[in-house]
Amino acid sequence: MFSKQYEVDEAHIDFQGVVDGLYYPFYMEWARHAYMREALGIDIEAEFTQGNLYMVLEYSMRFRKSLKKGDQVEVTCVLERNEKRNRVNFVQQIKVEGIVFADATFVATCLTNGRPSMPDAVKNALDL
Repeated sequence: MFSKQYEVDEAHIDFQGVVDGLYYPFYMEWARHAYMREALGIDIEAEFTQGNLYMVLEYSMRFRKSLKKGDQVEVTCVLERNEKRNRVNFVQQIKVEGIVFADATFVATCLTNGRPSMPDAVKNALDL
């Protein structure tokens, strides 16, 4: 399972002393983009210049515990098949010391010339 480590950014702390829920998807996005680059070899910025637009279509998230100032978080990412052929699920968790603080599923696709497609790197990763 792919994972990245981050320290909670103090700017993300709200008046209650916990991370505002708005920021949880950002930590997951950072890890998801790193996964695409490091594990799948997909540089989404370079792909964009070639007409491929990688995009999240929807996501669902469940908050379990509140992140706080100083927390060292591990954000995980794995691919799962989606029921639709040209979509993929990125299943992610935010953990602190092995305890799940949030989990989410992001449904994504790649648009090539305006049409949904599935890059070979993603297809190959799903076949593993």
